Amino acid sequence: MISVVLIGAGNVATHLYHALNKAKNVDLRQWYNRSLPSIESYKNQVSITNNLNDLVEADVYIIAVSDDAVKPLSIALPFENRLVVHTSGSVGIHDLDKKHKRGVLYPLQTFSKSSELDFSNVPICIETLEKEDFKTLSTLAKALGSTYYKINTEQRQTLHLSAVFVNNFTNQLYRVAHEISDAKSIDFDILKPLILETAKKVQHISPYMAQTGPAKRNDKKTIKKHLKLLEHQDHKAIYQLLTNAIKKTHGR
Repeated sequence: MISVVLIGAGNVATHLYHALNKAKNVDLRQWYNRSLPSIESYKNQVSITNNLNDLVEADVYIIAVSDDAVKPLSIALPFENRLVVHTSGSVGIHDLDKKHKRGVLYPLQTFSKSSELDFSNVPICIETLEKEDFKTLSTLAKALGSTYYKINTEQRQTLHLSAVFVNNFTNQLYRVAHEISDAKSIDFDILKPLILETAKKVQHISPYMAQTGPAKRNDKKTIKKHLKLLEHQDHKAIYQLLTNAIKKTHGR
């Protein structure tokens, strides 16, 4: 049984709370947040506090807060030589105060409080300074039902950058498509099967092989029509940038 104290109450922390709370062989002993009202609705399910001095002893302390808050919060923890980990994709392991046994438990997924998430679909990237701590975190990842990977800081930061492209930037393109279709009173739902099929395709073949469309074909006539249809200059710029990138990739 691994005992855990969870620190923070944002999107990642809230999803971790639910996953930890229902995981077998995990004892979620306490949930800390500096603003108690944010977690007060859970007080009948877990011990809560907004006082760092009241933190109980545990095998792992998970800091799931904003990147800028990780270092000062780790410094403020009123104990030493306990395993303290953060969940950030971009913060280094050495940003944690050296008085602790340090680690990273980075769940590579998009988190929104309003969207349910199955942790069996959340790969977890683990980094530690000591082998024994890696064993602890890998056991915790398995208890959550997640696949885990041994990833160093440089690899993790590169993964985080890649994730921005496949998630954040892709979602912005969905937003652009929504604006374009909505302007002509077209239901965005019509595009959703295409979104799903595109995501499914790269599970089996490389993004390079999966590419289709007028840019790959160098269909100048269709590209010209599309640019004429676009009314927003920002949309035109995005279209041209991505079209040129695809053409370059495929030698057009």
